[in-house]
Amino acid sequence: MIPTEMPRVCRQGLLDTLRENLKSCHATVINGRAGTGKTMLAVDFIRRHEGVVAWYKVDAPDISLPVFLEYLVASVARVRPGFGRQTLDCHARAFRSGQAGAFDIAALAEAYAYDLELQAEPLVLVIDDLHLIYDADWIVPFFHRLLLLLPAGTHMLILERGLPPASMWRLRSKQRLFVITEQMLAFTPTEAEELFFGYGLSHEEARLALKQTGGRAAALHAVAIRAL
Repeated sequence: MIPTEMPRVCRQGLLDTLRENLKSCHATVINGRAGTGKTMLAVDFIRRHEGVVAWYKVDAPDISLPVFLEYLVASVARVRPGFGRQTLDCHARAFRSGQAGAFDIAALAEAYAYDLELQAEPLVLVIDDLHLIYDADWIVPFFHRLLLLLPAGTHMLILERGLPPASMWRLRSKQRLFVITEQMLAFTPTEAEELFFGYGLSHEEARLALKQTGGRAAALHAVAIRAL
């Protein structure tokens, strides 16, 4: 489900970057600690996006590949009924014995990419909190293969609190992956002033808060609320 909370400030520069990434690369990572505005940026972007969007918020138990695949398929099937036949068939074969080797993981990624390619409409697939399962041994082979095979009409938007594994990170050099860093998420002076104006606070209060917080979204909101 897409979060219902809406941001108080339009972050036009970052929105333009995300929009451009739809055409220039296969996936975008938004990386930053809690409170840096990752989710609000993604929510604002997809609510302005005219195409189809699927949202999957990862939880710690999803570190199991069968569980992860079930939700990964279901997130898209929610907006594209019937999606995932190839992936589910491959999933059933791969896990019939209760185990999956590296070849099976690659095959699952290929099956999922194939299911995406069968869809006529472009898709933005948001995967939120992927860092919660970065310790899984299947993460690197699965995503490294999947990101290389994503069809032209699909863009993956990954939200996380830690940098992706090295092999995924290196996809930047192949123009497959773009990373929005925590530094890029920091509010600009204009954005801080717009936020504080929305609370009925002055530009001077916004500038002072920006210095105190380093532009971190949640911290700016907290300062503004205390000033009311």
